[in-house]
Amino acid sequence: MDGIVPDIAVGTNPQSLFILFSNYGYVQCVKILFNKKENALLKMADDNQAQPAMSPLNWHKLHGNLITPSKHQNGRKDQGLTKDYGNLALHRFKKPGFKNFQNIFLPSATVHLSNIPPSVSEEYLKVLSSSHGGVIKRLKFFQKDRKMALIQMRCVEEAVQAPVDLHNHHVWENHHPGVSFSKSTI
Repeated sequence: MDGIVPDIAVGTNPQSLFILFSNYGYVQCVKILFNKKENALLKMADDNQAQPAMSPLNWHKLHGNLITPSKHQNGRKDQGLTKDYGNLALHRFKKPGFKNFQNIFLPSATVHLSNIPPSVSEEYLKVLSSSHGGVIKRLKFFQKDRKMALIQMRCVEEAVQAPVDLHNHHVWENHHPGVSFSKSTI
């Protein structure tokens, strides 16, 4: 696996890692290690995306465990622990030069939520976040476009969990939220 990014003490699944790291580049493959299930390897589209994907998340926590760089450069036979994301439609960076490349930010306590249906209230978003273990400190809908909001979580670790739990999941009928890290604060 070329372009491998982190050894991650996971306590998670390939889908969660795909969603988290797809904030930073084109994730082709996620592999949970067979003999060390607390670790995972990710394959990015190329080496130019591997380092930028690792740098922002390096030493942040996911499920209480640190995300750290990998010592491995090639994976072994996976025995069902690898999932290839090369042709998945969920990629944020599928098209070269896509606008999402301009919106790559370090994890912070504030996340950007998009594709919110008009009927969703601030209270509903707070309940939704708390049902996924997060606590919203502040929430602010965009004035010009109520389909987007900034959400400040209690801590960075909860914000790192937000895209894993909510990005592109079927939360509302015909609306799948987009969740990414934000440089803005509330």
